[in-house]
Amino acid sequence: MNKLINILLVEDNEGDILLTREALESGKLINNLDVTRNGELAINFLTDIIENNEKDLPDMILLDINLPKKNGQDVLHFIKEHDLLKHIPVIMLTTSSSEKDVLTSYRNHANCYITKPIDVNNFMSIIAKLEEFWISIVKLPGHNKR
Repeated sequence: MNKLINILLVEDNEGDILLTREALESGKLINNLDVTRNGELAINFLTDIIENNEKDLPDMILLDINLPKKNGQDVLHFIKEHDLLKHIPVIMLTTSSSEKDVLTSYRNHANCYITKPIDVNNFMSIIAKLEEFWISIVKLPGHNKR
């Protein structure tokens, strides 16, 4: 059975956006991928969903740290402080391997932290494994039929 999974990708690197989209499209699940290219747009996107009482909250958020306008930590903090959003798994997917960024992300309640591999094949593999774990194995809120 195919499942529609809503994913929000917060990423400013066009190459990473294209690779992520390609990796998700080659997966076994049907994904709706929304993309915002900076932290401010991500917060606005989520605020619009909340204010309009839309039911299509993201099932998962892939969040870069180094974003223009508002960084990923600001977005993560916004998500985890909001009652309607805090249950959404947030995967920090970033080029930063800084221990400070890792620690700050987990202190802000990120669900996991992954440093993006430079190699395209490894990047695609990481996205496929994320999809397999977070969508096929983990039970997400609002998805009773697994």
